[in-house]
Amino acid sequence: MVRIHLYAAAACAVVLALAASTLAGDPDMLQDICVADRASPIKINGFPCKANVTADDFFFPGLRNPGNTSNPAGSVVTAANVDSFPGVNTLGVSIARIDYAPGGQNPPHTHPRATEIIFVLEGTLEVGFITTANKLFTKIVTMGDVFVFPRGLVHFQQNRGNCAAAVVAAFNSQLQGTQAIAMTLFGAMPPVPTDILAKAFRIDNGEVDAIKAKFAPK
Repeated sequence: MVRIHLYAAAACAVVLALAASTLAGDPDMLQDICVADRASPIKINGFPCKANVTADDFFFPGLRNPGNTSNPAGSVVTAANVDSFPGVNTLGVSIARIDYAPGGQNPPHTHPRATEIIFVLEGTLEVGFITTANKLFTKIVTMGDVFVFPRGLVHFQQNRGNCAAAVVAAFNSQLQGTQAIAMTLFGAMPPVPTDILAKAFRIDNGEVDAIKAKFAPK
C-alpha cells in the first residue's frame, strides 16, 4: 500500500511538470498528438510525427524495476524521454527513475532545457544546486519528499544512507539534455586542451592528464 501511494505521488510530480509546460523550453504543440518517428531521415528541431500510432506509443514500462548501479558513480538514470518513449514527442514533458547504491552519487550536472523535480521513493539523499551567484542550496531528503532543481543550474544528488535509494524525476521537456560537469570537461572528444583545464582549475598539466585518464572511453 505504501508503494502504491509513493507511485501516486510520483505521478503528481509529472502533473506538476505538465502544469509548468507553458514555461517549458520546448515549442508548443500544434496538434493533439505527434508520436516521434525515430526512423525518419528528416532532421528538425524535435522529431517528425509517425503515421501509424498505437496505444503502446504512449506506454513505457521501463521504470518498474531498479536499475544497475554497478558503476563508478554508484547511480543509474533510467530515462523515459522522447528517445525511449516516442509518445511524449511535442508534449513538453518526460520522466526518469534514478537509483543509487549506498554512497552512490548522481554527479554534478545540468539540464539546459528543463527544470527537474524529484520525488523520493526510498532512502536518504543529500541534494543541492548552485546558483549563478555561486550560492549553494542543499537539503537532506527522505521517502515522500520533493525537491526542485531550476533549469540550467548545476545540481547533484548523493545517497547518504546505508541502503539503496531511488527517486522519480520529472522534467518540463521531452528531452531535457544532460551535461555532467566532470565528464564534459575531462571526457570531451576531441579533448579540451590540457593547458586550458590546468589554468582553469589551477593545477598542473600532469594532474589534468591523470583526471582525463579516469574519464577516457573504455
